[in-house]
Amino acid sequence: MGRRRAFDEDEVVRAAVALFGGRAYDGVSVDDLVTHLGVHRNSLYKTFGSKRGLYLVALRRHLADDVRPLVEALAAAPDAATALRLVTSADLGLLLLAAVERAPADEEVAAEVSAALAAVDQAIAGALGVPPALAAALTAAALGIHLRGAPDGVGAALARRFDSSD
Repeated sequence: MGRRRAFDEDEVVRAAVALFGGRAYDGVSVDDLVTHLGVHRNSLYKTFGSKRGLYLVALRRHLADDVRPLVEALAAAPDAATALRLVTSADLGLLLLAAVERAPADEEVAAEVSAALAAVDQAIAGALGVPPALAAALTAAALGIHLRGAPDGVGAALARRFDSSD
C-alpha cells in the first residue's frame, strides 16, 4: 500500500502556473519547484513524471482557468475597444511565455498555444463580425500591447482607429 499524498495537487498546479508564468520554463529549475511548491522531489516525479509533465499540466490549467473565460468574454464583446481591453487586462503570462519560449521547441506546447490563440481569434471574429485574418491581426496587436505594458493609451488609440474604419 502506497503512502498517501501529502500535498494538494490542485494547489500545486495553481502555484506552478504562477511560477512558470512569472519565470518561464527555462527559468524554473526542479529545485525551484520543490522549494516554491512545497512538494518533495520524489512526489513531484511520481505525480507529474517530470518538470515538463508539470509544465504541461500547469499550461493546460492556465488555458482552462484564464484563457477560456477570456474567450467567452470576447465572444460577447460589443466592439473592438472592449475586445482590446479584455485581452490587455487578462492574465496571459504563461500563454505568452509558452508561445515565445516553449512552442518553437515543443510540438505539444505549440499545439496548445495554437489552439488557444485560434479560439481567441475566432471569438473576436464572431463578436465583431470581421474576417478571421482581421481578427488574428487584432489579437496580435492586443497581445503586443499586453507585452509592451501600455494597454491604456496604445490600446485606446488602436481601438479608435479600428472602430473608425468600420
